[in-house]
Amino acid sequence: MVDRPGSGPRPRRYFVIAPNLFGNGVSSSPSNTPPPHTGPDFPQVTIRDNVRAQHVLVAEHFGIERLELVIGCSMGALQTYQWAVSHPGMVARALPFCGAPKTSPHNAVFLESLRATLTLDAAFQNGRYRTRPIAGLRAFSRVYAAWGFSQAFYREGAYRRLGFTGIEDFLTGFWEPNFAGHDANDLLAMLWTWQNADVSTTPGMDGDLPRALGSITADLLAMPAEKDLYFTPEDEEYTVRHVPKGRLRTIPGIWGHLSGSGANPDDAAFISTAVRDLMAGTAPEQA
Repeated sequence: MVDRPGSGPRPRRYFVIAPNLFGNGVSSSPSNTPPPHTGPDFPQVTIRDNVRAQHVLVAEHFGIERLELVIGCSMGALQTYQWAVSHPGMVARALPFCGAPKTSPHNAVFLESLRATLTLDAAFQNGRYRTRPIAGLRAFSRVYAAWGFSQAFYREGAYRRLGFTGIEDFLTGFWEPNFAGHDANDLLAMLWTWQNADVSTTPGMDGDLPRALGSITADLLAMPAEKDLYFTPEDEEYTVRHVPKGRLRTIPGIWGHLSGSGANPDDAAFISTAVRDLMAGTAPEQA
């Protein structure tokens, strides 16, 4: 969050905590953890594991008892929902955008395609590669490209707004560099975390998603993107029906899942307005 007028919560007023995700190459990850847990031997980490560690940081290290707002995009939204279920008495407001409380079967199938694309590179060697699986990473980026933005984004040539002249230019200039620097095992670790996100696995919920959602006491504003191919508005419509103080506000437009990235100024402004409304207690559905 940046400290500028109209941008939502500002560091001059709020204490902003932005933790990293296990597996992302910055926090403990396959690429930076020493043996015996390095590379493909890195443990499988759930969204709930991440939230558990964050809770230790917030509650025990900082001594914070109440969070005015938990907010996150994509895998950050998965964590936002988990925070609201795991610690309902602590979370006053929640704003998950471009995410969900549970990864859908269709989303999981997409993630399987990414896993297969990356691991089929001969250089991958079951995760014990001596040289980076460049071909696999390049293919991974091109599979991702079809899902990150919507069909309408490509049909209307909206990539030109990002400075690209054509689709091939966009693939090689935007998507391939986006993943070229990642460690393959880190990507696979994050895919597993994403694929297995499910707040109904929280202790006491017994796999019952409506029960888990019904336990949320936060003032929650779910913000799916209109044409997100991962986390659809239809899925979030189901979600908010089961959250006692849950509301929906869909991000309009053609940028799909990348609506939450900040690359499109209109989407960024829409999200910032929603944050301000939620913090002010004036967040109606579908403004």
